[in-house]
Amino acid sequence: MRLTLRQLHIFVAVADYGSTTAAAHGIALSQSAASAALNELEDLLGTPLFDRIGKRLLINDNGRLLLPQARQMLDAAATIEQQFGEAQAGNAAGLHIGSTTTIGTYVLPHILASFAPQSAPSVPRVMIANTADIASAVANFAVDAGMIEGPCHEPDLIVEPWRIDEMIIVCAPGHPLASGAAQAKATQKQLRDAAWLLREPGSGTREAVEHALLPHLHVLRGGGEFSNSEAIKHAAAAGLGIACLSRLVVNDLMKSGSLVEIKTTLPPLRRHFYLVYNKKKLLSARLAHFLDACRNWKITV
Repeated sequence: MRLTLRQLHIFVAVADYGSTTAAAHGIALSQSAASAALNELEDLLGTPLFDRIGKRLLINDNGRLLLPQARQMLDAAATIEQQFGEAQAGNAAGLHIGSTTTIGTYVLPHILASFAPQSAPSVPRVMIANTADIASAVANFAVDAGMIEGPCHEPDLIVEPWRIDEMIIVCAPGHPLASGAAQAKATQKQLRDAAWLLREPGSGTREAVEHALLPHLHVLRGGGEFSNSEAIKHAAAAGLGIACLSRLVVNDLMKSGSLVEIKTTLPPLRRHFYLVYNKKKLLSARLAHFLDACRNWKITV
């Protein structure tokens, strides 16, 4: 068999970077070596995989057909290296985990701390992004597994419901709705009229908030859009609006008195956390052990 993993590795790099020069830099090869390997692969397959437009290489239909297969083969090879490169299944150093912001900030560090003995801690590479980006990374074998906090729409993934997360509505103590936090419950009209601080589209938190609130309020009047929940909770504490966030996220500011929970007439607001991995993923002993550690972890606030 003349097809090599090295050729596939360079092909995927060129697809990701858009040129042999950038791909060579990204994988620490010379530009001539990367170009030669790509030409060898195209000669072997008997078809061009990219359209040459100036110095840019745009992947064509043949390349798009090969790309997911190439990613899968490279991932399988990496899994073999992980499986035999380190004997202890409890060592997470060879893993690459994707996580959404809330889980990556408030849950994942505790799981990793319990995953291996403190005498020999091992931490995987961790990618933090929103739900849509993590799901895409898992689908493309860019990470071994993902931990997400919103619905997943990637058809190639196994999506495993993991934990229930409690969402609450909060505001600053001086907000007009704060008095209702300790006395009367905020009405749906008051919530509709309030300025909401929201995550960006594609965020699991944004989707969960809209899924929980829109059936009752029909509209959320935007008071600001932020790319992470930390910014939202501090904006709420500063009096810029109200927010619906995980209790995990706001627990510290509630303890300090910077935020208060708004009691409402709405039903309890909850969402699922999910574990996701590719249907075609070969689970190494290390990855399987890590997923089991996640399943057995008890979330506490």
